[in-house]
Amino acid sequence: MPSAIRCPYFQKVFGWSVPIGGLAGLVGLGGGEFRLPVLMYVVGYPARTAVPLNLAVSLITLTFALVARSGAVSIAALVPYLHEVAGLAVGGVASAFYGAVFVSAIKSEHLIKTIAALLAALGVLILLEVAFPFQYAQVIPTGAAFHFVTGFALGIIIGLVSSILGVAGGELLIPTMMFIFGADIKTAGTASIVISVCVVTSGLWRYWQLGAIETRLGPRRIISAMSVGSLIGAALGGMALNLAPVAAIKAILGFVLIAAAAKVAFSKH
Repeated sequence: MPSAIRCPYFQKVFGWSVPIGGLAGLVGLGGGEFRLPVLMYVVGYPARTAVPLNLAVSLITLTFALVARSGAVSIAALVPYLHEVAGLAVGGVASAFYGAVFVSAIKSEHLIKTIAALLAALGVLILLEVAFPFQYAQVIPTGAAFHFVTGFALGIIIGLVSSILGVAGGELLIPTMMFIFGADIKTAGTASIVISVCVVTSGLWRYWQLGAIETRLGPRRIISAMSVGSLIGAALGGMALNLAPVAAIKAILGFVLIAAAAKVAFSKH
C-alpha cells in the first residue's frame, strides 16, 4: 500500500472522478463501480482498503447529487413511492450494516459473478425497453404493507451488494423502482440517491467500527481529490438532467450496467 501519494495521482483521480460524478447527477448513480478500479489500479490500494474509501467518496457525491438534481426532480415526486422507498432504505441499511463483515470474513467470488450476471441482465432489459417500450405491469398486490415488505426484502439484497463491492447500489435500485414499482427514470434516479445515502452511511459507519477505514494523510488526500472531481461532475450532470431525453438517460444507464457487470466479472480483486 502506498504510504504517500505523489502529485500525479491527484491529477489522475480528479480527472477520472469528474465523469464518474456526472453519472450521479444525471442518472442517479454513485459511480462506485468505476471509482473502485481507480483506487485499486491507479492508486494501488488493495481491495479491502479501497472498498470503504470508495464508500466515503460515494456518500459525498450522492449527497451533492441530490442537491444538484433538486431543480429537475423535486423530493416531493417521491411521495407516491414513500412506502417503497422506506422499505428499500430500511432493508438496505440493515443489510449494509451487517454485510460489511463479509468483506473481511467470506470469499465472495460466486456472489460477485451472480451480481455481474444480474447487472448485465438489467442493462440488456433497459436497452430493450428503450428500443421496444413496454407498459409497467402491476405484479405486487396493492397496499402499503405489501409494497413496504417487498421493498424491504429487495433492500436487503441490494444492501449486501453495496457492502461487498463498496458501491451505492443504484444500478439495482433504479431498475427496481422502474420495473417493480413503476417509477419513471428521473424519479427512480432521485429515489436511488435518497436510499443510497442511507445505505452507504450505514455501511461506512460499520467499516469505521471495524477499524477498516484508512485515516492517514495519503488516503485523506485521495478522498479529497476524488470528492472535488465527483462534486463538479455531479453538478454538471444535475444541470444536464433538465435537457436530457428520458430515452437517452435510460440508454446511458443500460450501458453503464453492462460496463459495470463486465468490470465486476473480470476484476481480479
